[in-house]
Parts: sequence; structure tokens; C-alpha cells
Amino acid sequence: QVQLVESGGGLVQTGGSLRLSCAASGRTFSSYAMGWFRQAPGKEREFVAAIQWNSGSTLYADSVKGRFTISRDNAKNTVNLQMSSLKPEDTAVYYCAARLSAVVRATGYNYWGQGTQVTVSS
Repeated sequence: QVQLVESGGGLVQTGGSLRLSCAASGRTFSSYAMGWFRQAPGKEREFVAAIQWNSGSTLYADSVKGRFTISRDNAKNTVNLQMSSLKPEDTAVYYCAARLSAVVRATGYNYWGQGTQVTVSS
């Protein structure tokens, strides 16, 4: 059973930084793509970033490219999202997700965490 638990959300001012972590368990994730998604109030959930666990290949939404960095820690079995130069429009619930895939992908995720709130004040 895949379990994903996010942590690290909170309140930050515009221009600040936050680091989200996703603790993954229940599988050997080398054959998985891991993603971060977000959902703002009244909006649909959207792709943020993804990484293929084995290769380390990454993919980013245009809106976060150059500001966010996704990485994985094999020793801790975590996937991290380092967010910098945060903007009020980054405010959302951020979700960690996983899918079986040998390549990095932005869609088709079928395992989800419970989410963590990120609020960026102006």
C-alpha cells in the first residue's frame, strides 16, 4: 500500500521560501514518478513538478520554472519541493503524488497524499 505524507507547509511572505517534503512508503519507488500538484480555492488541481525516482529526470510547470526545485532523498525515501521567490498566486494546498512510470510525467497519478497548505502573504 503506497502511503504519501506531506509536511513543511505554512505561512510565508512574498519573496520568501519554503521546503515541502513527502515521505513515501509501501513500495520500492525506483520505478515510480513522483509529482507535486497544487489546488487553490475555486480552482482545479494543477501540476507543479515531477521527478522520476531512478533517473532523477525532472519536469516543471512553466509557472514555477526557475523558482521551484524538486528532488528526492533515497536514504530518507522522501521527495522534496524547494520553493523560493514565492508569490501570492502560489497559495494553495500542495499534494504529493505517485504513479508507476519509468519516465517523468505530469499526468496519470493514482496515489495521493492528504495535502499541506501553503499561504503566501502579500
